[in-house]
Amino acid sequence: MVLLAAAVCTKAGRAVVSRQFVEMSRSRIEGLLSAFPKLMGSGRQHTFVETDSVRYVYQPLEKLYVLLVTTKNSNILEDLETLRLFSRVVPEYCKVLEESEIAERCFELIFAFDEIVALGYRENVNLAQIRTFTEMDSHEEKVFRAVRETQEREARAEMKKRAKELQAVRRDAERTGKKAPAFGGFGGGGGGMGGVGGGAPSSPVLGGSALDDNDKPRATSVAASRSSGKAMKLGSKGKEVDSFVDKLKSEGERVVASNAAAHKRQDNGKAVAPPAHTESVHLRVEEKLSLVCGRDGGLQSMELLGMVTLRVADESHARIRIAVDNNDKKGAQLQTHPNVDKKLFTASSVIGLKNAEKSFPLNTDVGVLKWRLQTADESFVPLTINCWPSESGSGCDVNIEYELQEEALELTDVVITIPLPAGAGVPVVGELDGEYSHDTRRGQLEWRLPLIDAKAKSGSLEFSCPGLPSDFFPLSVTFLSRKTYCDIAVTGVSLVDGDLPSKFSTETSLVVDKYEIV
Repeated sequence: MVLLAAAVCTKAGRAVVSRQFVEMSRSRIEGLLSAFPKLMGSGRQHTFVETDSVRYVYQPLEKLYVLLVTTKNSNILEDLETLRLFSRVVPEYCKVLEESEIAERCFELIFAFDEIVALGYRENVNLAQIRTFTEMDSHEEKVFRAVRETQEREARAEMKKRAKELQAVRRDAERTGKKAPAFGGFGGGGGGMGGVGGGAPSSPVLGGSALDDNDKPRATSVAASRSSGKAMKLGSKGKEVDSFVDKLKSEGERVVASNAAAHKRQDNGKAVAPPAHTESVHLRVEEKLSLVCGRDGGLQSMELLGMVTLRVADESHARIRIAVDNNDKKGAQLQTHPNVDKKLFTASSVIGLKNAEKSFPLNTDVGVLKWRLQTADESFVPLTINCWPSESGSGCDVNIEYELQEEALELTDVVITIPLPAGAGVPVVGELDGEYSHDTRRGQLEWRLPLIDAKAKSGSLEFSCPGLPSDFFPLSVTFLSRKTYCDIAVTGVSLVDGDLPSKFSTETSLVVDKYEIV
């Protein structure tokens, strides 16, 4: 067959979008399209009409026509088969079959038309291949992007590490009133508290000057080796530190200022909203959840890591004790920092230093209590996700439902991500709680729920999509909660001398490190 042109036109013959596959002037194609409605007799139902020179093969599309203009000697059966493919392509790229939507998607339609016909001859392609070709999905590109993102993450991590070192040098220099040395920082590399589960950074030594004799020569030799040669020189005003931190901010990294006057503007010069108010004694209660469930039910693994982190900004509040309310009924294993009085905590759930005469370090985040919960008991799963993909004639009908099992939690910003088969196109969504978005580039459907709590503990999503049941796994879930899973909270802070209550502020959060249904 020789296909001259393909168009989507109105019933009056006005072209909405048209693609010519042979050399043809604009006036010629407009004349052919305007003549088409006059050739259609009233009361006749055909799929084609002919003139002395061309054949029109058409199919109604609501208020529009999908129209092919071919030569008279082309094979009518092939023309009809090509017409059916064109008729399926238009709804694939346009959500509604109206002129405004088709005009908006005209370039995508033209690219798809070019995949169907080349130089007037039909290509051997199907709808899924057309979608893949127009999206230009490439495995090599995905691998390249993954490698580049990994390199960028490693570079940012190294930059953050260097920024923290430089800020520590500057802070020590400002505290002593001397010129900043080539390298410095909070003393003591051997007495810090290990991270929870090996994943969190080690905390500094409690008590300020708790360095033993074995640490001093090693620390001195490191400082000497770094100060010799071509060490980084810091100016009295810390301009190099500021520029380094500004560079981190320009890449989207969050950098905590070392003092109240530092870093009050973004790199574009606009004022930044001040951080949330914190008292001179600030405590963070953080939990991180990792969980993997099977698609047919059952919990494969679950691990929860929690930590209470203390930051003291005022020296007059450095000698304190912290009251903890432990209402955990799930069997989490608690562990205090080595410099914390373990007997005091066991007897009265109060965190205090073994040596009551010592103080907590100033302006430094110190982990004082950590806990860990690991289980394979399915009843511990806070949010169950049930995904049922069932095959149908055109692909799969997928039903997903969730239910909050831990009703004491309030989950916000919940996102359930469902992978979609490559080239599947836009899924047809039916019943839905919340809202959804389709990410074409990543090939996934994101189901978003602003809040899940005891009052709105369950919901469902239904959609249809080409593919096999195994194509919709693994599902991943992210959320945030301002309540802890193990119900461990800080209830009070008092001074060691006089047991007077002290003002303090707290942050509580439960975040997801990994939550998958595989």
